[in-house]
Amino acid sequence: MASIFTKIIKGEIPSYKIAEDENYLAFLDINPNAKGHTLCIPKTEVDKLLDLDEATYSGLMDFSRKVGKAIEKAIDCKRVGLTVIGLEVPHVHVHLIPLTSMQDATFQNKVKFSDEEFEEIAKDIKAKL
Repeated sequence: MASIFTKIIKGEIPSYKIAEDENYLAFLDINPNAKGHTLCIPKTEVDKLLDLDEATYSGLMDFSRKVGKAIEKAIDCKRVGLTVIGLEVPHVHVHLIPLTSMQDATFQNKVKFSDEEFEEIAKDIKAKL
């Protein structure tokens, strides 16, 4: 069964896309820790980060770095944190989280945004790519 991320890739589920190429996709997390919290995924559905082939692993990290740099320019934060946890969705994903404090990295405090706010955040980050 396809993961929710594969459904996003196929356009079956809407998302707030940040960046996309033939192999990777970045989109805003709809249950974010902070404004600008973005997920980067390979378009190939693989459950675990360490199961990716070397080229896909390296490509995902390069893609995530580019997106992270755009987030740093677009969102007021001290830095962009990167984490790969991957227990909630069986599809490799990199969390890029704008951090102003360690609390932003805990996955305990979530922030809410309207559709319009998500669209504006995505637009701001895309403009910095």
